[in-house]
Amino acid sequence: MTPLLAVENLRTWFYTRGGVIRAVDGIDFSIPLGGTLGVVGESGCGKSVTALSVMQLIEAPGRIEDGTKILFDGEDLAKLPEGRMAKIRGNDISMIFQEPMTSLNPVFTVGDQIAEAVKLHQSVGSKDAMDRAVEMMELVGIPSPAQRVQDYPHQLSGGMRQRVMIAMALSCNPKLLIADEPTTALDVTVQAQILELMKELRERLGMAILLITHDLGVVAEMVDEVAVMYAGRIVERGPVADIFESPQHPYTEALLDSIPLLGMRYTQRLKAIRGVVPSPLEWPEACRFAPRCDYVFAKCLAEDPPLLRVPPQESACWLCQSGRRVPRTAEALV
Repeated sequence: MTPLLAVENLRTWFYTRGGVIRAVDGIDFSIPLGGTLGVVGESGCGKSVTALSVMQLIEAPGRIEDGTKILFDGEDLAKLPEGRMAKIRGNDISMIFQEPMTSLNPVFTVGDQIAEAVKLHQSVGSKDAMDRAVEMMELVGIPSPAQRVQDYPHQLSGGMRQRVMIAMALSCNPKLLIADEPTTALDVTVQAQILELMKELRERLGMAILLITHDLGVVAEMVDEVAVMYAGRIVERGPVADIFESPQHPYTEALLDSIPLLGMRYTQRLKAIRGVVPSPLEWPEACRFAPRCDYVFAKCLAEDPPLLRVPPQESACWLCQSGRRVPRTAEALV
């Protein structure tokens, strides 16, 4: 199937006085029309920078390096002039940002903010644009939408503001929705409502979704495929069910082991990943997870592993060089 979005060798670096921060350092992924991909990993691994790179919203001192391809519906977004990109952004590709309170303008009503996107991309008048805003607010489950379009962001709860962000993102019927931590700072009941809403809208509208999150529970609920990021790279990629059942990279395994399970005793300690993420100013030359890995052996400290095929997954781990790895082998020496 021809992908709607295909990202090849994405490298987004930030040139600072302290040196070059290689925030995203050579990643590849694709999403088919109507498909969903979850990008997971701990804070600082490059998830949000990946989303902003697709949207071409990287500002100085950052830049997308030469050799990157971001193919969307036949066009390379990395080579488009800003005028053309502005027509795609918000129309064919929309994004839900992390913090709805800071993403919404406090001095304009939520209806005006939704209608503005419609007027810009759909070439309709103010009345039709506002009618569309009411329609979208009703679609995302905001009660009394004809009245709530006159509200300002501070008059809405966190969950309602997030629904407004979703309504704004979907107002022009995008082919691709990028959701960057869409349930951050929301209580668990509202989180469940937002996720259920996104699933329902995906099925109804047929759009593709790129979901950025650190919450593996959200990933299990929402996506078809998962890309696990660590230190600016994708270390494992594959179908969500297979990755949860049989992770092939030690980092993925460690992430899953760190999830608290229902029925755990209060005396049981959660498993933690030892050590810290290396500095993006000085990524290790070999495997970037090696200093924290329980399976590390000599080759891990000498060579940087590529993504190796272990069907139906791919894993950047030398233990997968001869096929699917098994848990904690005798050859894995600390």
